[in-house]
Amino acid sequence: MERKDIRRIAVFTSGGDAPGMNAALRAVVRTAAWNKLHVYGIERGYEGMIDGHFKRLERRDVANIIQRGGTVLRTARSMRFMTPEGRAMAADHLRAYDIDACIAIGGNGTFTGAKIFSEEHGIPFIGVPGTIDNDLYGTDYTIGFDTAVNTAIEAVDKIRDTADSHNRLFFVEVMGRHSGYIALYTAIGSGASSVLIPEAETDLEELKAVFRKNKARGKLFSVVIVAEGHPMGGAAGIAAQIKDELASMEPKVTVIGHMQRGGAPTAADRMLASRLGHAAVNRLLLGEENVAVGVISNEVETTSFDDAIHKEKKPKSSLIEMASILSI
Repeated sequence: MERKDIRRIAVFTSGGDAPGMNAALRAVVRTAAWNKLHVYGIERGYEGMIDGHFKRLERRDVANIIQRGGTVLRTARSMRFMTPEGRAMAADHLRAYDIDACIAIGGNGTFTGAKIFSEEHGIPFIGVPGTIDNDLYGTDYTIGFDTAVNTAIEAVDKIRDTADSHNRLFFVEVMGRHSGYIALYTAIGSGASSVLIPEAETDLEELKAVFRKNKARGKLFSVVIVAEGHPMGGAAGIAAQIKDELASMEPKVTVIGHMQRGGAPTAADRMLASRLGHAAVNRLLLGEENVAVGVISNEVETTSFDDAIHKEKKPKSSLIEMASILSI
């Protein structure tokens, strides 16, 4: 495929931050520099694009950031970008800097904004999936997911100690929005008693029976991992519905929360982010646009924004079944 005539690109992070975003940014800047492109970083995502917060990035500007959590470009959610007027202001700034194409690092909302903006103003975009939720179609894993799971497992390991000491039942809520990926992987990795996710039906009577059975066979504690997007109201909602019947186990609720977004990215997230940032630049130069890069079966692939945004990505039923079997 013939190389496309691209000389200047812009890169930004948008939406919720995810460990590994800086590694992706580093890969974009250094791959672009290798290809003799000028790179501009946009601070605070689409909000910064509207306000014209652009800065030139060279190789040295992304030194010593691969190990850092968060995003050095910072991020924001922009209500103004949801309006045609806001997007027009952003387009004016991109043209003022002679930007030929953009690389957007973020999740579903970021990709949605990129798709609409590109259709309106004709500027090519490539999306890099940066979200701890792992809910984007077109990639086996998203940047930040592995780190978030490791953070959650470390917290659950500590909770198990106190649950065991006091003969208690803990409901531990993890992040993930409407996706159960973090909860499922955390449950398997921490040896939890049960996992409750939006993608699988929850039978409270069956759950109570499991707790009673565990107690009858001498198991002194139970830890249940709950996805924040569970339709019964997350960990607090589920605990409230069963606490009266299981009062002797002293049900407790712990919400791990935003600490899952922070911290240094794992080796897996650094590697994934580096591969995808590098691929985003190369795919632009090959003429691809308005697609998201991802890794499927360990190979870099591209998926249209339409599919990445709208196609549903659910945990495999075999993993859900395995989690149930291993918790017995």
